[in-house]
Amino acid sequence: MTLKIERIPSNGKTRIRLSGEFRSEHVDQVKSEIERGGPRLALDLGEVDLVDVEGIRFLNACEAEGILALHCSPYIREWMLREQGRSKARTNKRKK
Repeated sequence: MTLKIERIPSNGKTRIRLSGEFRSEHVDQVKSEIERGGPRLALDLGEVDLVDVEGIRFLNACEAEGILALHCSPYIREWMLREQGRSKARTNKRKK
């Protein structure tokens, strides 16, 4: 399965709906859509079935920049949180 990307503008906001499998090879496509999306943007992940670690890291980077990740499945949200914890642990090790 591939990734389908759909742009949904509404009331000055843009929602980018992703459907299917979000893998590392799709990150550049999603980045391009985000760049075209404008300042009030959210990613709708309600129809994402599968994601890889690079996709998770990308989603975390998006949220760190203020881009909401909406309708995440519990496994995606949990993985994002675990990856954030790993990232913080690596940063703390480098500081020591």
